[in-house]
Amino acid sequence: MDTKLLTILGSTGSIGTQALEVAKLRGFGIYALTADRSVETMESQIRAFHPRYAAMRNEDAANDLRVRVADTATKVLSGEEGVCFIASQPVDYLLNSIVGMAGLRPTLCAIEAGSTIALANKETLVAGGQLVMSRAGEKGVTILPVDSEHSAIFQSLRGMTDHTQIRRILLTASGGPFFGRTREELRDVTVADALHHPNWSMGAKITVDSATMMNKGLELIEAVWLFDVSPEQIDILVHRQSVVHSAVEFCDNSVIAQLGVPDMRIPIQYALTYPDRFPSPVRQLRLEEYGTLTFEKPDYETFACINLCKAAILQGGLRPAAVNSANEEANAMFRRGEIGFLEIAQLVEAAAAAAPAQSAYTLQDVLDVDALMRERVQSLKK
Repeated sequence: MDTKLLTILGSTGSIGTQALEVAKLRGFGIYALTADRSVETMESQIRAFHPRYAAMRNEDAANDLRVRVADTATKVLSGEEGVCFIASQPVDYLLNSIVGMAGLRPTLCAIEAGSTIALANKETLVAGGQLVMSRAGEKGVTILPVDSEHSAIFQSLRGMTDHTQIRRILLTASGGPFFGRTREELRDVTVADALHHPNWSMGAKITVDSATMMNKGLELIEAVWLFDVSPEQIDILVHRQSVVHSAVEFCDNSVIAQLGVPDMRIPIQYALTYPDRFPSPVRQLRLEEYGTLTFEKPDYETFACINLCKAAILQGGLRPAAVNSANEEANAMFRRGEIGFLEIAQLVEAAAAAAPAQSAYTLQDVLDVDALMRERVQSLKK
């Protein structure tokens, strides 16, 4: 394949580092990299891939990095403006793997630049789906999913032009480390318990979201925007083995699924090489090694975050953004040891109830709700 230029937002995280592995394998040129504060990892990436630009959201980290890589040709930028500048530079592919609401503005910048977007930042669509999909349509920008579940749905839909043939989407979930436990059993779980995911290696925030199953609720909202389906057309199935990454049921009752070992390099590579497929470093799936694959309904009462997300997308407007931001704040408080595990859902529900009721919104509206929800979660805890 021809050499393509790639920018990675969030290059030092789990998705970003695996994306660089894929980029090296496939011969991509790295135009720019961004991160929050992981200076040592960014320095090693700069020396390995020689990007034109690098940006650190944290100002102190940026200053440190400038000193470390002063002998290179890479220009180091800082802050949100530095990240957005990089996102606004046209490239063949921009992979957004920033964690949280911080990924929204860079996605909109990349759309304006006309870059094809490989999206691993689900909060972009959860908080600003209306803005993002509308502008992407106007600019003719392609958004390719990187999340394993949404990549599986995308692959299962390949070649289908009439979305009215979709009966439902089967969104699979690992269930996280606590599936099968009661609310009482979850009352005193620790951060270390929540970070012990059975199948996937992810960042701390996303791993806690998987433990609460908020992650699956956010993915439901993302799927609504990506595939233009109603929330009622999406069913969540707990599939503990993480082999069936998701599936689509059609009007003739046939079901098409995408399967593979739980390794993010498959969906990352597919997004960056779509519509082509190439050999990957991922090991082959041997179904006989698993023997049995299981599927169960989620416990919606114990893992109430799923319900909060579904109610939010049904209400629409700014409610999904409110749920997302409230969760980001509550999730961080739990990881800092300030609240208990079950308080995450309680605080999200209470805070999101204060979200403004409006159907249309601007980027500033989303940012205002983000600030309001964070303040609300903090005040409710006090």
